[in-house]
Amino acid sequence: MTNDNALIVESAISLLLLLIQVPATAILFSRLLKGPRRLGPIEPQQPTPELLGRVSVVVPTLNEALRISPLLAGLSQQSYEVREIIVVDSKSGDGTPDLVKAIQQKDPRFRLITDDPLPSGWVGRPWALHNGFLYSSEASQWFLGLDADIQPHPGLVAGLVKTAEAQGYDLVSLSPQFILKYPGECWLQPALLMTLLYRFDPAGINTEQPERVMANGQCFLCRRSVLAAVGGYSSASGSFCDDVTLARNIAAQGYKVGFLDGAKVLKVRMYEGAMETWKEWGRSLDLKDATSRSQLWGDLWLLTSVQGLPLLIVLTFLLISPPLSYLLQTRLIASLATDAINRVSPPLLLLGLNLFLLVIRFAMLIAIAPSYDRKTAKGRWLFWLSPLADPLAVLRIFLSAFHTPREWRGRKYS
Repeated sequence: MTNDNALIVESAISLLLLLIQVPATAILFSRLLKGPRRLGPIEPQQPTPELLGRVSVVVPTLNEALRISPLLAGLSQQSYEVREIIVVDSKSGDGTPDLVKAIQQKDPRFRLITDDPLPSGWVGRPWALHNGFLYSSEASQWFLGLDADIQPHPGLVAGLVKTAEAQGYDLVSLSPQFILKYPGECWLQPALLMTLLYRFDPAGINTEQPERVMANGQCFLCRRSVLAAVGGYSSASGSFCDDVTLARNIAAQGYKVGFLDGAKVLKVRMYEGAMETWKEWGRSLDLKDATSRSQLWGDLWLLTSVQGLPLLIVLTFLLISPPLSYLLQTRLIASLATDAINRVSPPLLLLGLNLFLLVIRFAMLIAIAPSYDRKTAKGRWLFWLSPLADPLAVLRIFLSAFHTPREWRGRKYS
């Protein structure tokens, strides 16, 4: 192939990639630019008398003995705004119920129940939460679902309820501060989190389209009357992302749904190491159970364009094309001559766009750093290299998007 033909092919490929990436970059910027208008992180607060007995807390459990103790201790530190704490256990075999019974002796607000056998069409987590809702007191005005891996700060529930009532939310969930411990997860986990941040509005922004609402079931507060009106968790019974499915169903009925920054009021230790993070968290991040097929494809296009490709394209230029210094000395200088806009070559435009996307991606690390507790993490400096894991993170979303889970937390599904 002659040099002229090679340049033609290079320009054609570059133009095609630009056509794919430029619209996606515009969408990404339209979301990132909303950041300065977002509601700040909620703060822990002291309860006031009108909050007395407002909240029923429900915790679904299945073999959580190794990680539930911080949650039980943190819930016991919540004040009189919590009427009851219902732990719905799905026949754990590791001593989880014993831990709940032990704290029940010190705090009578705790109640332990066992959910009925899993019905056909239900996933375990929404079934347990649905049972907890049915057993909860009708005198409570708010239902709060918490996962067993949450570590709540004192003042979480009071701060959450006060914020919800002040902002007029019918449902609000929180993004936590993630606890990292090992090098692999310090590198991979932020890249997986970025797949969510790139697809949805920042936490603290009121999203108007129900189909774009984001939620986190780890800390999920809903008015009891609203949850009763939609039949509890029944509309999300078969969803492996029941939190997002239920939140979008509620938003579609006209209720106000919020997703806020909770890094100052709760922490979470989700998975042990990079492999478990890849397997367990990665297979639910696609949100396909709450998403239309067209929206899923649109999200995959967006992630590929602005997160998966930039690093690969820049590396390709550096390894296959002439050295960057040569490009800058020849093509760029020539393009700045007369009629510069028409003379900028597509490959150089492509390189410039993807360098810019990489700069944005590294800058996002500063924005998300408060969402991580890395004080005791080994290799915590790898957090700052997590953009290098972006192609893997996007690949994980693709793999998950076209695979239906057959096993989840030890349960097998047909």
